[in-house]
Amino acid sequence: MNAVTKTYRRGAHEVHALRGVTVGLPRGGFIAVMGPSGSGKSTFLHCAAGLDTPTSGTVHLGDVELSRMNETRLTELRREKAGFVFQAFNLIPSLSVADNITLPLRLAGGRADRAWLDEVVRRVGLGDRVTHRPSQLSGGQQQRVALARALVTRPEVVFADEPTGALDTTTAAEVLGLLRQVVDTMGQTVVMVTHDPVAAAYADQVLFLADGVIVDTVRSGTADAIARRMSDLGRSMAAA
Repeated sequence: MNAVTKTYRRGAHEVHALRGVTVGLPRGGFIAVMGPSGSGKSTFLHCAAGLDTPTSGTVHLGDVELSRMNETRLTELRREKAGFVFQAFNLIPSLSVADNITLPLRLAGGRADRAWLDEVVRRVGLGDRVTHRPSQLSGGQQQRVALARALVTRPEVVFADEPTGALDTTTAAEVLGLLRQVVDTMGQTVVMVTHDPVAAAYADQVLFLADGVIVDTVRSGTADAIARRMSDLGRSMAAA
């Protein structure tokens, strides 16, 4: 991401969600993005993932530059190179676990590599649930399905937007542990937006956004240190 700005018009006013953001996200890393409400973190994720187009600047996903692609090509690229995990699990109620996981492949006109599907299912701990429907699963199990769905296409990056926001503390820790595991054992790249310092502490580095600008980076921080930095940012924005 190089010199990325994103401006929205609301009536007669312009809202500057991102202001000249330049950052490189390392392959095989776990990056958390934090910031006060309205800091631009969701816009950052959407631009990085090709879900939104910057007003100016360039965005690369792997070695592909996204900014000038039309929506059809962006959709194809997201299917090929990006996986997504959201706070809402976004599973299809009528489909089995296996069919929910392989849905992105079928939408792209492909088929699942059976050995890889079995490996992904095993890694997320769903081996005995592949024939179940989402309604037969707990919230944590449904989020595991969503993570498996994000991984099955072998994406360059998994983008996670508040992936533990709907989960209790214990289940959230299990899902975060899985994200940490796929980085450490599979070399997967994960970019996660979160408001939770405990969740951010699982990451290799935390980017702090304020008023659309990256104002700080913490590497391998504790939850307490991350929480203190967030409090400092909140006070700074309140005083501005």
